Amino acid sequence: MISDLNQDSHGPDAVTPPLAAAGPSTECNAIVARIVERHGRRASRLVPILQDVQAEYRYLPADVLSYVARALNVAPARVFGVATFYAHFAIKPKGRHLVRLCDGTACHVKDSVPILDAIRKKLGVDAKNPTSRDLLFTVETVACLGACGLAPVVVVDDQVYGGMTPDKGVALIDAIVAKEAAA
Repeated sequence: MISDLNQDSHGPDAVTPPLAAAGPSTECNAIVARIVERHGRRASRLVPILQDVQAEYRYLPADVLSYVARALNVAPARVFGVATFYAHFAIKPKGRHLVRLCDGTACHVKDSVPILDAIRKKLGVDAKNPTSRDLLFTVETVACLGACGLAPVVVVDDQVYGGMTPDKGVALIDAIVAKEAAA
């Protein structure tokens, strides 16, 4: 847990605990244990381990981070530090669909902000709480998506949508919601 941050019992002579002895639920233990084992329980593989954990859970739960620290025999502060340093990692739950709106120069001058406002309004989210209550969507802005010729751009789950408008943004969200309901 986060309280583990102040305890560094993972010095060079510390014994690595059995994976099943530390961590959250048994199911989670098994999933995370497989990920850690796949990377040889090497602390040097911390970033790829966290990437795999995030791929499994869509974020990095605090109890799982503590578990990874114990499994790798490193200080929890190191694991939390890496998880919070890189923008790619999320320590709060993210929605099933990640909506990224470009606010780089080309997109901004082509009115990306009203698109962002319309999508946020539709989903009932804001900058402080970017994930919808149903955990279906997370809305983020990025400095540049590298698709300036298509500005303004929205990316949903790695699919690029260019020439966006507020109405097109809302229609895109509606289409995803409809597809989810039909599934």
